[in-house]
Amino acid sequence: MRLRTKTSTALSTAAVVGSLVLLTGCGAADMTRQASPFANAQGAKSVTLSVQSWVGAQSNVAVAQYLLEHKLGYRVDTVQVDEVPAWDALSQGRVDAILEDWGHPDQEKRYVDDKKTITRGGGLGVTGHIGWFVPTYLVKQHPDITDWKNLNKYSSLFRTAESGGKGQLMDGSPSYVTNDKALVKNLKLDYQVVFAGSEAAQITQMKQFAKEKKPFLTYWYAPQWLFKKVPMTEVKLPPYKEGCDTDPAKVACAYPHTPLQKYLNADFAKRGGKAAAFLKKFKWTTEDQNQVSLMIADQKLTPEQAAKKWVDSHASTWKAWLS
Repeated sequence: MRLRTKTSTALSTAAVVGSLVLLTGCGAADMTRQASPFANAQGAKSVTLSVQSWVGAQSNVAVAQYLLEHKLGYRVDTVQVDEVPAWDALSQGRVDAILEDWGHPDQEKRYVDDKKTITRGGGLGVTGHIGWFVPTYLVKQHPDITDWKNLNKYSSLFRTAESGGKGQLMDGSPSYVTNDKALVKNLKLDYQVVFAGSEAAQITQMKQFAKEKKPFLTYWYAPQWLFKKVPMTEVKLPPYKEGCDTDPAKVACAYPHTPLQKYLNADFAKRGGKAAAFLKKFKWTTEDQNQVSLMIADQKLTPEQAAKKWVDSHASTWKAWLS
């Protein structure tokens, strides 16, 4: 089975060297060609972490980086790279760990099971889920709008200048893998998928719609801090069943719930000492991640400031990761 997830395609993105920064767009470097100066450095007490463009993944890295640097004495480098190229980089030792993977069975079989260049790092403790959502204030006006079978009845509510006379289904970055175009076609829905361009642009659009109490239908995912600011209700798609998303062109079912996983470079897992042991034990809750994400994306703290604030108030959680 191939999980259809909030992951990115093999398009190359930015390779960012240095401390973690909040990024949302595409970049220029290909991680298969540009390695971190610290990754796989012989004898160096350093760790290189892959960081994805959405803020939840950045929150994982921010806290891991803070603890590695301030409690274990490591130098940490972070590199932003799309998820499929990140597996290649991890296999080659260009990065040491991926802390949030939404499911890549093909890469897992190739690198973990067959080549054995990557090892499983355990669960993150967070379950991811993608779905279609409408603002809860709209549900109060039209309670039956949460059933996909009724979406065509309301398509006129969601028309925009970009949707060509159809209802707009808003997606984020065109580099994310989604089933939405296939779902619209296979469920015979009078909607047009319109890409906002990035997670940040999508959030801006949703916040503006919510401020004006306008209707919107959007591809979105949990965990995500925005739910605290803009309450949304999921639209029920046909139930997910094992294998229903195997053929991308024929998908006509909901997205799965995916326990998010960590992966380590196999050599780093064996020789990474306290850093590798710590990353294997790193496990927190959706609420933990959302707390840090909210501080970064909404309160505009730097990732390091947000991580410090969380670390200062959750000692009982992270001390177990260091034992």
